[in-house]
Amino acid sequence: MIKNPFVFGKAAEGENFTDRAEDAKRLNANLTHGINTILISPRRWGKTSLVKKVISGIDDSQIKPIFIDVFQCKSEYDFYHAFTSAIIKQTSSKLDEWIEMAKTFLSGISPKFSFGSDPINDFSISFDWNSRDGSEDEILQLPEKIAKKKKIQIVICIDEFQQIAAFADSVLFQRKLRSVWQHQQNVTYCMFGSKKHLLENIFNDKSMPFYKFGDMVFLKKIPADEWVKFICDKFHQTGKTITVGQAKMICEVTENVSSYVQHLAWLVWYKSADVVTGEDIDNAINDLLEQNKVFFQREVEQLSEFQLNFLKAVADGVTFGFSRRDIIKKYRLESSSNVQSVKKALLKRDLIDVEGQTVQFNDSLFKLWLARQKFYL
Repeated sequence: MIKNPFVFGKAAEGENFTDRAEDAKRLNANLTHGINTILISPRRWGKTSLVKKVISGIDDSQIKPIFIDVFQCKSEYDFYHAFTSAIIKQTSSKLDEWIEMAKTFLSGISPKFSFGSDPINDFSISFDWNSRDGSEDEILQLPEKIAKKKKIQIVICIDEFQQIAAFADSVLFQRKLRSVWQHQQNVTYCMFGSKKHLLENIFNDKSMPFYKFGDMVFLKKIPADEWVKFICDKFHQTGKTITVGQAKMICEVTENVSSYVQHLAWLVWYKSADVVTGEDIDNAINDLLEQNKVFFQREVEQLSEFQLNFLKAVADGVTFGFSRRDIIKKYRLESSSNVQSVKKALLKRDLIDVEGQTVQFNDSLFKLWLARQKFYL
């Protein structure tokens, strides 16, 4: 059986990764030369895929990449737990060395290990920690101490880093992290996540502890011509035919958002016979919208009337001039001052992005779904 050549719902790696040559080159240079880096872009643009591609391609035995996903972390303790477990596990493949490192470098917090039926893969560490006794410094210094002992450089990549903004006393926690991390000479950090607005607040606000912590890289979408070539090549390699125009349609519908391009291409490939038809693409688009409908409905339910009206305007093609009298009247936005409040709220929810005076959706599929709905205005 020929395998579907497209990937969605997880990081695209190896032959499933396309383009971003310059971004990969810059990130590789930063991480291998000790430059802390922050990747900023809306959701589904391929940040995780880019990071994993770069760290998997670091060809230097003296550099040890560590990948940590803190999406499930709801507190400072959760973060320390994920941070410690990942560092100990990913800096060695030997069980006895894990225990030795924990006892040596975390003696002040009494680390405890637990192992499942497969000790190498089913492993966790817990510890007693009290924020009032300063033991967090011992945890945060762990990678630096291990790097010195092993005489290596450690690169720590933290996905969903914006989660820390929701912690209790978040600013104080951020201050703790920076106060330790900024002095480490053998550890480099790369932070990124799925909520652009929160990440910008953490790293681009002069009043915040992480301001100017590293090189801020604002990712752009992969250009359509790169996607078209990628899509056509994948169909050809698996014995199917898709035209350049049809591949362009996939890009136009998804507005080149990486995750959606892969997902829609996957559906078109799955539904088509040897030759792709226009009906295959239409059916695939409808399926993709149907699969995401429950998420979009849930999003709409959480919006105020004015927020929904504003998004409907953007879905209809309005990108600026929301304070014009005719736009306010047509989309029932109440007043120009209300427009500004609505815009701020939608930015905070990461539903829109604003560049200059231009407003655009962060989620191209949500935009398409919303444009097809019959909302009364």
